[in-house]
Amino acid sequence: MKTDQQNILHLPGLEEANHEEARPVLPSTSLRRFLTAVLPQVSRELKRWHRQLEGCSDWTLLVQATSSLQHKRFHAQGGSFYALYNPLYAKTLVPLIVAVQTISDYLDNLCDRGGIYHEAAFRCLHRSFLDALSLESNGNGDYYTFYTARNDGGYLQALVEESRRRLQELPSYPAVQEEVVRLASLYCDLQVNKHLDPAIRLARLKKWFKEKASVFHPSIYWWEFSAACGSTLAIFALMAAATRPRTGKKEVKAIVEAYFPWVCGLHILLDYFIDQAEDAREGDFNFVACYPSPEETRRRLALFLQQSLKKVSRLPHPGFHRAIVHGLLAVYLSDGKVKAQGLQQTARFLLSQAGAEARTMFRLCQVLRKIRLL
Repeated sequence: MKTDQQNILHLPGLEEANHEEARPVLPSTSLRRFLTAVLPQVSRELKRWHRQLEGCSDWTLLVQATSSLQHKRFHAQGGSFYALYNPLYAKTLVPLIVAVQTISDYLDNLCDRGGIYHEAAFRCLHRSFLDALSLESNGNGDYYTFYTARNDGGYLQALVEESRRRLQELPSYPAVQEEVVRLASLYCDLQVNKHLDPAIRLARLKKWFKEKASVFHPSIYWWEFSAACGSTLAIFALMAAATRPRTGKKEVKAIVEAYFPWVCGLHILLDYFIDQAEDAREGDFNFVACYPSPEETRRRLALFLQQSLKKVSRLPHPGFHRAIVHGLLAVYLSDGKVKAQGLQQTARFLLSQAGAEARTMFRLCQVLRKIRLL
């Protein structure tokens, strides 16, 4: 008898038709497939990277790498939903997404380490993120050149090589690579600027936005731009599209315009929305706290939601991308932090704006949280 994972990877009739793509899993079955097939594969990948750390001899790096794998695993889990876009490529997409997201989370931990504000070190570390996403790069940089620790036993290099090896399995990656690298560069710029000394961080983020603002929607605030740059979802959406052999410039452009700044911005703004009290308590910078009032926060989150749904409706397989947007609302707004901070009014408003499918997914997430599956 086939396992659930085998079922998702070997859909009847697809191999015989010699196709290199399959239709995305429908929203009605996506949660079951995600829980029974994708998540177990993600767990195996994360365990594999835990084992890779057995060669790490530097305690500082070991602590940060282990912490990112344990406490930020939901990032890799959520990103791997894109494996459902083309089930025939799940064996490629899951390890690829896990590797890229693990690099992101590990570097974020290294840059967050108290008292270190070394711009050159942050920039050098994030070269690994760019190398991991470029087929032309040899990916053999000394990423710890300016950092205070460096003996990771080959951990970061192995993540880069895994990503590049998996990218070569995507038939249309050359068609999406330019946009992936551009988005990755923005992500790296954000991570560098965001982790600078608090005395100069705000000025640098505003200056950076002014330098880039003409390229993007003129009506977004600088912190909304920063939030959008902090999401990896557009990169994963492009990777998923690259599994289809006929992905072209028109589709790539449409994906980027839908995800950046809208879906990506919604993603990170929701993350900061539920973390407001925690960040205030810990003294951490919070993008949502930049809004002048709760009413403006609600209005702008609704704008990002509306634009996200509008833009993804024009993409190939719009139902899949709508499920992503609805899933973001469901996952974040079902978190206990919403009630603890008295944010239910905004949560209810956003769910009412998103429609019945989002509300159904929200209720499912509430159940999953009660049984500790989320």
